[in-house]
Amino acid sequence: MPAREQRPGYRSILVTGFEPFGGESINPSWEACQLLPAEIGGLEVEKLRLPCEFRRSITLTARAIDRLHPVLVVGLGQAEGRARLGIERVAINLDDARIPDNAGKQPIDEFIAPNGPPAYFASLPVKAMVVAARAAGVEAEISNSAGTYVCNHLMYGMLHHLAESGSRARGGFIHVPYSPAQAARHPDAPSMPVEAMARGIAAAIAAACEHPHDLHVSEGALD
Repeated sequence: MPAREQRPGYRSILVTGFEPFGGESINPSWEACQLLPAEIGGLEVEKLRLPCEFRRSITLTARAIDRLHPVLVVGLGQAEGRARLGIERVAINLDDARIPDNAGKQPIDEFIAPNGPPAYFASLPVKAMVVAARAAGVEAEISNSAGTYVCNHLMYGMLHHLAESGSRARGGFIHVPYSPAQAARHPDAPSMPVEAMARGIAAAIAAACEHPHDLHVSEGALD
């Protein structure tokens, strides 16, 4: 993301993606992020590649938020085993890492913010985003668990920073499946072309720009 001074009245969307982790050579969240258009909904799209690391991912995102004062903040991350874009509804105040992050840290049963609330709900219109992604021809769903690894860590930390700093930005997180190249190395793993991910994400972000309030439609799950 190019360095620049904040301009009065500057309006932008901050979108983050992660570097590869867990032995993968790519991370489709960053690959899809790079394919997003330069502008969505009349707002300039700022893209930030994050390390797959606890704490540092939050720190870098918080710095970008404080510098850019974006209207929207959308984190992207890879979720193996998922077949659709997962628009995350909630992030919990807990790290419980199954594997170490890229810095070798593996927090287990640790609070992300010891004095923070148990959870934050995304402040984006998640249902409108799902509907928009589907209208763009991309499979998408509401997800009610962002996990307990770095993606949930970032989503919670980003929303906590927005709340604590008094920012008026709305924020949330989208999980993406494996790319086909990754799935080829993981038998039976679902995947999605990166180009389709980017198309669905762009449509979802456009819907977030358009809808200050969410749609009143059912997107619940039985499990």
